[in-house]
Amino acid sequence: MAKTVAEVIVDVLDAAGVKHIYGVAGDSLNGITDSIRQRKTMQWVPVRHEEVAAFAAGAEAHLTGRLAVCAGSCGPGNLHLINGLYDCQRNRVPVLAIAAQIPSSELGSHYFQETHPENLFKECSCYCELVSSPNQIPRVAEIAVQTALSKKGVAVIVVPGDLALRDAVNESLRISSYNHSEPIIRPADDQLNEIAALLNSSEKVTILGGAGCAGSHDEVVSLAGVLKAPIVHAMRGKEFLEYNNPYDVGMTGLLGFSSGYYAMKECDTLLMLGTDFPYQQFYPEKAKIIQIDNRSEQIGRRSRVDIGATGNVKDTISALLPLLNEKTSDAHLKEAQKNYLEARTGLDDLATGTPGEKLIHPQYLAKEIDRIASKDAIFTVDVGTPVIWAARYLRMNGQRRILGSFNHGSMANALPQAIGAAAANPGRQVITLSGDGGFAMLMGDMLTLRQLNLPVKIVIFNNGSLGFVELEMKATGFLDHGVELKNPDFSKVAEGAGIFAMRCESPEEIGPSLECILEHDGPALLDVKVNRFELAMPPSLKLNQIVDFNLYMMRAILNGRGDEVIDLARTNIFR
Repeated sequence: MAKTVAEVIVDVLDAAGVKHIYGVAGDSLNGITDSIRQRKTMQWVPVRHEEVAAFAAGAEAHLTGRLAVCAGSCGPGNLHLINGLYDCQRNRVPVLAIAAQIPSSELGSHYFQETHPENLFKECSCYCELVSSPNQIPRVAEIAVQTALSKKGVAVIVVPGDLALRDAVNESLRISSYNHSEPIIRPADDQLNEIAALLNSSEKVTILGGAGCAGSHDEVVSLAGVLKAPIVHAMRGKEFLEYNNPYDVGMTGLLGFSSGYYAMKECDTLLMLGTDFPYQQFYPEKAKIIQIDNRSEQIGRRSRVDIGATGNVKDTISALLPLLNEKTSDAHLKEAQKNYLEARTGLDDLATGTPGEKLIHPQYLAKEIDRIASKDAIFTVDVGTPVIWAARYLRMNGQRRILGSFNHGSMANALPQAIGAAAANPGRQVITLSGDGGFAMLMGDMLTLRQLNLPVKIVIFNNGSLGFVELEMKATGFLDHGVELKNPDFSKVAEGAGIFAMRCESPEEIGPSLECILEHDGPALLDVKVNRFELAMPPSLKLNQIVDFNLYMMRAILNGRGDEVIDLARTNIFR
């Protein structure tokens, strides 16, 4: 008996090692879901919202390196995938999306739920094609898989529901296995010599490392040792560079430390390794800049570059080290380390909890999560203030992982990514640092945790506002408006969904409550009432920012909101 197009597509995914397909069932997907039902090697993971499916697939791909799949039914179903797929594409993780389509005979007639996914998904994918004939399968599916894996991005295949149920013309797979081990990529010898000459002649070198440093921890640390260079990491480089690193001086940027900022500003040569750090105002103004990246199109995109070279971080450093002269002076490194110690101490002083007080500082909650979480915990972090606290207080150790929407910047990513993380890593501790706004946005998929019994631990930083937006408004002199959130008791909502939950309203409850939910066998939620008036100062303050903030305070007083100014002072000055 001939196989259907849907069955052959699933054969291709099976050959590619796909373990989970996340989605919401729909009639135009029936051929796909029925084919998955008959497999023992892969699982359909039912979620409550297709955006969650895309985020979950991205999390699995990020953590495992293998292809993950999400699916949406025709029209609104696959349209819901788009935000999560943007995140996957910008995070550069291999994800394949199956976008089901209306019956092929109705295309172009403005039929019920008709859209054109082959056009809609072009911008957030590296491959996007409509299957219009059974003759195209399995080739189109195999090309999609190869493209997603080789380019580390999103591939989309659009399949009309009726076509998925037709007999496939060719059932034979063209590719029996997919092996995408990293090739050796490094700059040419003359360019390596040019880089070495500049580094050898520089007195103060600083390294800025990003996600491209994955798998290159030891090489980067060795390079820093030879150059006596402080290492600054971008947010996506945190999990790969922070641990076992005597040269680490923290982050720079809006989330970072003053020490990372000054280590870059005071160098005479900045060596960028596998990073696309976007904020131009944090780059040094006078230093020479060397940028090494395996994606040539990124070189010079954020700042001027004196030497740009294409190469993997690990391969390039291995070839570069023999050409370097070890530095004798470590004055620049010592100064950066001194600044880091001062900045780190200052941040730790803010992460305190005083028994008997009602005020819970979010820094203290983040530090307690770090203290109590397992050595190999996976953290998923919502956009907004939770990212700030995660960046500053979660410590990486080579086993822990941290995921977020760090490039796309989407709200509501933490819970969906936790679903993918837990599905792909059974038995491993998965903890969300959720904002109250982000959690509420896709709160419905708390039901997915209950249905699948995924032991995700949700920790909500409940400050009753869109906290980061509120900070941005105040920093630019605006009276905050439209950011207040009237939240329920999220622990009661979770209990109503059949999930174990607790609520904290004082600092002494934090440690015992965290231990309780982390020990619970199954999904659990902790709703923590944290201080709303907590300033997260950037590593350097420009004059205009100081003026704008003073303008906010004057406006607040003139509009009868002087109590906010008092609360800000109590929280951030008189501590």
